[in-house]
Formats: sequence, C-alpha cells, structure tokens
Amino acid sequence: MLGMGSALETLCGQAVGAGQLNMLGVYMQRSWIITGVTALILTPIYVLTSPILKGLRQDHEIAEMAGKFAIWVIPELFAYAVNFPIQKFLQSQSKVWVMTIISGVGLGFHVFLNWVFVTRLGYGLAGAAIAGNISWWLINLAQFIYVICGFFPESWTGFSLSAFHSLAAFVKLSLASAVMLCLELWYYTAVIILVGCLKNPKVAVDAISYGKMLIECCFHQFMQPVW
Repeated sequence: MLGMGSALETLCGQAVGAGQLNMLGVYMQRSWIITGVTALILTPIYVLTSPILKGLRQDHEIAEMAGKFAIWVIPELFAYAVNFPIQKFLQSQSKVWVMTIISGVGLGFHVFLNWVFVTRLGYGLAGAAIAGNISWWLINLAQFIYVICGFFPESWTGFSLSAFHSLAAFVKLSLASAVMLCLELWYYTAVIILVGCLKNPKVAVDAISYGKMLIECCFHQFMQPVW
C-alpha cells in the first residue's frame, strides 16, 4: 500500500514547485483510486492468510491466530488506502503540525480503546484489531474534514472526474516505487517465515516480529519526507 501510493509524493512535490496547487487535490483522488484497488486486490490474501501460512509449514496455532487477526484488520487495510494520500497532500503543503496533532489525539484514543476492548472486555486480539480499525478511521475522518473545510481553497476544489484521467501512467510510476519499497521491507517478512520453521517457533516468531515492528515504526516515522 505504501509503495502504490508513493508516486503521489513525487507528483505533489512537482505540483507545488510548479505552482500548480490545483492539481494536488486531483492527485490525491487519483491515488485514492489506485490504493483502493490495491486494497481490494490484497483482501483475498488477508482472508486466506491461515492456509497460506500452513502451506509454508508454519506452526498450526500461529497460522490460525494470524489468519483470524488478518481478517479482523481488513478495515484497517482500507484505512491505509485512504490515509496515505491524505498524508502526502498535507505534507506537500507543510501541514505537518496539523497531522501531528491529529495523530497524537488518535494515539491517545487508541490507547483508551485498547484498554476498553482488550483489558476491560477481554476481547484479546479481536479487541486490538477493533481498536486499530476505529482509531485509523477516526484519524482519516479528522484529516478529511480538515481538508474539505476551506483551509485549502486552491488545492482542494471538490471531487473531480479528472482523477480518472492518466491512471495508467500513475500506476506505472506507482509500481516502480512499490517494487523498490517492497524489496526493502519484505526481507524481514521472509526472515519471520524462516524462523517459523525452527523449534519452538512461538518464541522465535514473537521475538523477530517485535523487532520488525520497531524497525517499521522507525521507518514510517522518520524516513517519510516532509516538504
């Protein structure tokens, strides 16, 4: 998802540099189409996570739990599809502090939701997935309201059919970026699959997954460019 939306980063920078602010909203909508379709394509993989992992000879219990969690977080997959283009739209216009405030409030609400669903109600992984789904969509809603409430009269002029033009070129640029990012990030996933074949895979997978999570958090937090 990150890769398929990364073309927007380049195009938004070019549009701002050329003074074509009116194209930012069109590019964001065009990216929504691409990332939304990508989320639809990825959905069957989420649904079939458990049999796929079993086919890769992963621990049966881990595969079952991962499969259930993957299904629960499908709404979050589509939240990513909406969120990434909005991020680039706001970053290209130096609205980083607004994003930070919205994310900070979202984080606080996410902690509260985890306490309610996981600790208080005892829903376990299902509760964690529900909390994540709600938090991401609330962040999306807050950012979208900020975009359409008149703060961007030049760059947001409403929904446009122009978003459906030149999709092939947009997809081509997105695929090139996606391949580069996937090669950079997927090798951690390959390591997790490999350690899942070791003795006592629960401990090994837990340890390596935690390390992967920390690395990805750092990547998303610090490696995203700010215009």
